[in-house]
Amino acid sequence: MSEYPVTDEDGLEPIEILTLPLDAWHREKGGRMVEFAGYYMPVQYEGIMAEHLWTRENAGLFDVSHMGQVFISSEEGITPAVEAAVEAALPIDLATLKTGAPRYSLLLDEEGGILDDLMVTRWATGFYLVVNGATKWDDIGTLRELLPDDVTLNHLDESALLALQGPKAFAALERHVEGDTPLADLKFMKGAAFKLGGVDAWISRSGYTGEDGFEIAIPGESAAHVADLLCGEPEVRPIGLGARDSLRLEAGLPLYGHDLSPETSVVDADLKFAVNKRRRSEGGFPGSDRVLKDFAEGTPRKRIGLVLEGRMAAREGAKVFNNDQEVGVVTSGGFSPSLQQPIAMAYVDAALVSEGADFVIEMRGKKLPAKVAAMPFVPHRYYR
Repeated sequence: MSEYPVTDEDGLEPIEILTLPLDAWHREKGGRMVEFAGYYMPVQYEGIMAEHLWTRENAGLFDVSHMGQVFISSEEGITPAVEAAVEAALPIDLATLKTGAPRYSLLLDEEGGILDDLMVTRWATGFYLVVNGATKWDDIGTLRELLPDDVTLNHLDESALLALQGPKAFAALERHVEGDTPLADLKFMKGAAFKLGGVDAWISRSGYTGEDGFEIAIPGESAAHVADLLCGEPEVRPIGLGARDSLRLEAGLPLYGHDLSPETSVVDADLKFAVNKRRRSEGGFPGSDRVLKDFAEGTPRKRIGLVLEGRMAAREGAKVFNNDQEVGVVTSGGFSPSLQQPIAMAYVDAALVSEGADFVIEMRGKKLPAKVAAMPFVPHRYYR
């Protein structure tokens, strides 16, 4: 728990901000700590631009231990009842989910709105889920309501989660892992159990930067040891939240609470791939009536990418215009260190969307010309 109590906006009650296993480690490394998702986390170390470019060219270590790690199973492990319960909660076809292969999925409300996006992996004895930190308590509550009594959900709250991302991540990590599966055998969205510096670790070749990289689940008590081990390699530096955000924006990846919310649907968020083919016809998950209707009829708006002229970036909430008519809103925006120009994601009137179409974004009283651009803005470099 936090040693730095603060008060809420009205100054009435103290708000308890929690600390992660690497809190002291971040401070020793010079991390500038901010409150994020209820935790103190490093927004930057040497600077967002430098950290962003380092990750694109080398390897960056991100602490994402604020995210929720949960395990769904039963006393008998994975049973038909467990599979049925997970399929009733998520729009996923578990028959297509192989052991050790993470899959992007969604937690939806009864109206088909997005409560969260998440990763689900089939382990030998159950299903391992990673959910967003800002929503994890609500997610856990929602899942427990959806799951029957004979299916258990355990919050793995003593586990830390690190992300090692960048083109040199493999070289740095390979020096310290051993296991039955060679690290080189892991392709994008594959995972396995390893020993990392003598520590039990679940490692998947995944991440949210668009780069090759790995996500590493380890006991919280071993987080500092593992972080020191990895950052002792010349290719690796610690990276903060600021560069994580700019990296995922360049990769065209939506961020929950900004680009995704209960007000957005699967189809207008352009996440149709997250609803497996069989589920598109059969339904049977929360909000499936609305989701299947959207698949059939389309939606009035669409998430798009925009590139802006000049140097001024558009920020979340900025209005998007077409011929002086308001047609959308920016949900994420910033200056792209890799492209050296402003980029943004927005929801706009779907009828107006075509690559290269012109819009205007209103920002601080200024009119910023923008064009529709294909996402990702920077090509993905996943190891397939």
